[in-house]
Amino acid sequence: MVKEFQNKNYWALILGGSSGLGLATAKKLAKHGMNICIVHRNSRTQETAINAEFETIKREGVQFKSFNVDAFNSEKQNTIVEELKTIFGTSGKLRTLVHSVAKGNLKPMVSKDDIPTLKHDDFALTLNAMAISLYDWTKALFEADVFAEDSRIISFTSEGNTKAWQNYAAVSAAKVTLEAITRNIALEFALYGIKANCIQAGVTDTSSLRMIPGSDKIIEHTLKRNPNKRLTQPEDVANAVYLLSKDEAAWITGTIIPVDGGEHLS
Repeated sequence: MVKEFQNKNYWALILGGSSGLGLATAKKLAKHGMNICIVHRNSRTQETAINAEFETIKREGVQFKSFNVDAFNSEKQNTIVEELKTIFGTSGKLRTLVHSVAKGNLKPMVSKDDIPTLKHDDFALTLNAMAISLYDWTKALFEADVFAEDSRIISFTSEGNTKAWQNYAAVSAAKVTLEAITRNIALEFALYGIKANCIQAGVTDTSSLRMIPGSDKIIEHTLKRNPNKRLTQPEDVANAVYLLSKDEAAWITGTIIPVDGGEHLS
């Protein structure tokens, strides 16, 4: 395997990298020589399993750092950025920032049963976590001058950006906001070597999907609809992040890229 990032002292910072798309991305980039920093939020009961996954990344021979903290707390964010500056030293730089955050409210707008419905605060929490936090982190890292001269910002959206799904209103709004922020980052940070893109992943069987009410029906429908008759795997998305992180992808920015095996075609 070609390790094109090896000995370049490049780092990837992955927000939400302890499972799903984020973890698969960390593993893929590490295999190609990228140093990895993961920010995640998990309970103590999950630590053993998560640390075992992190050990597989370390065995790739790259530098590794993780923070089990609230990524949306501004004080924690500042602490992490300052520590990264120390870890990077004078030669290390952030090549890839991956926003893989799944923290939102999956509530209905109306309900005949005694089920809580969406409130203003539910929208605000979801938008802040799944969209606005991308800009918060980009701005903090940019002001700390840790981005490489040629760097990539990659976030994950879904088909809920244009389609209405039951109980998905807050997350759908966040995905649209995330895409708008991504386009503007691509425009306004272009002269500083920063490229920003969204990957529109197909339906992927992750813990985040399983939190959506009716996820079994979504999976069943997707298996019939997808031209390749399978779900998207986290590794499919990780492969796309890797490709976008390569030198050859330097002219791709401000886009929404489907990575779904053609799922969006029908």
